[in-house]
Amino acid sequence: MFARFVCFALIFAALGCAYPPPQLPPAVAPLEETDVSAEELWFYERGLIDWVLRYRVATGARSGYVALVARNGRVVHGYTEGWQDIATRTPMTMETRFRMASMTKPITATAAMILVERGQLNLDDPVSKYIPAYAEMRVATNPETLGELETVPQDPQMLVRHLLMFTSGIGGGGWGQETTIAKAYQEYGIYKGEGTLGDRIERLAQVPLYEQPGTKWRYGASLDVMARVVEVASGQPFDVFLRENILGPLEMNDTYFPKNLPEGVPLATLYGQDDDGALIPSDRTSYNELDWTPGGSGLVSTAPDYMRFALMLWNRGEYDGVRILRGDTVDRMTALHVKQGTLADFGIGGLGFGYGVSVMADPAESILPGHVGDYWWSGAYGTHFWISPATGTVVVVLQQNVGGPNAGMPIAPYVVQGIAN
Repeated sequence: MFARFVCFALIFAALGCAYPPPQLPPAVAPLEETDVSAEELWFYERGLIDWVLRYRVATGARSGYVALVARNGRVVHGYTEGWQDIATRTPMTMETRFRMASMTKPITATAAMILVERGQLNLDDPVSKYIPAYAEMRVATNPETLGELETVPQDPQMLVRHLLMFTSGIGGGGWGQETTIAKAYQEYGIYKGEGTLGDRIERLAQVPLYEQPGTKWRYGASLDVMARVVEVASGQPFDVFLRENILGPLEMNDTYFPKNLPEGVPLATLYGQDDDGALIPSDRTSYNELDWTPGGSGLVSTAPDYMRFALMLWNRGEYDGVRILRGDTVDRMTALHVKQGTLADFGIGGLGFGYGVSVMADPAESILPGHVGDYWWSGAYGTHFWISPATGTVVVVLQQNVGGPNAGMPIAPYVVQGIAN
């Protein structure tokens, strides 16, 4: 599939060499010297990346995209394609705001590491030090059952580092599953009912863990619990902590939780596909109405804003003279703490995990393009970023499309990444 789209892109690029290159957006990194060659700039500007995105929109696979590519600390290419809203013919722009979903997670992990640097948090602290309800959590010994759950006490205790590594044993929402533990997540999980972040995390403690902490990488609500730990350890609401320590200093002025969005600020319309694969507006409106601050999803942002954050990580904690983390802390955050198994349940190999980001462990075993030590994450609606220390490349590609049986694979961001990297 990846090769097929690259072939299409090459064909279209060859046909479109005379096509005027898109205007590069204002740089979102310091204007420094870069070793990107004239040939590479031509490669970007003459449309291989652009044609991939143009093809996906022209064929009706997606409504639109915003993409940025940086090399060695400077944006070298930017492109917008398609529609922020199809019905009103509102085009995608660099100012378009997207539901970032799980791309909130690396920002939450960064918040945790800020507190680690300050000595307000220790990676080996038990989570129960900050949320006492997590001291007595139980672990299901038969999580796949449809009947009565059998449980044992957690042993060892869940630690802060387990949350950051996604090895806490905490699962996700349980949607689409019929097991007893999945139904418990549906009943007591963080997206059930009302309440603050603290209320929801307390309620989640009633659901048994899937396995003992430290045993297995599992996608779930670990970073939501981490956000509550950040609140308790810092003594500040999570959104306030992010604004004062990450979003504000990095001038990510278009990044908010929905409850804090300025009035009248539109989001890119979220689309899905009907039974024939045609684009239709999605009825998933709950994201727009979030009145709390999940650490695993929830933020709204723009491509330039998220590029600022990504370039801070690429530059080992500093962006445009503003230091968020020490260099050794970023190295620690992006190291391969979970050696393998990340996304294995989704049929993707070669990936491990650091603290809040996936890390490329073995490119030969992965269907994703990249180099050893590259790190990245994506969101449920097709948002994606990738950082390659080996090549100095940072990629941000944003779209708004709900996954589903008729949606097809969200392949374009990975093709863009493969071209740029």
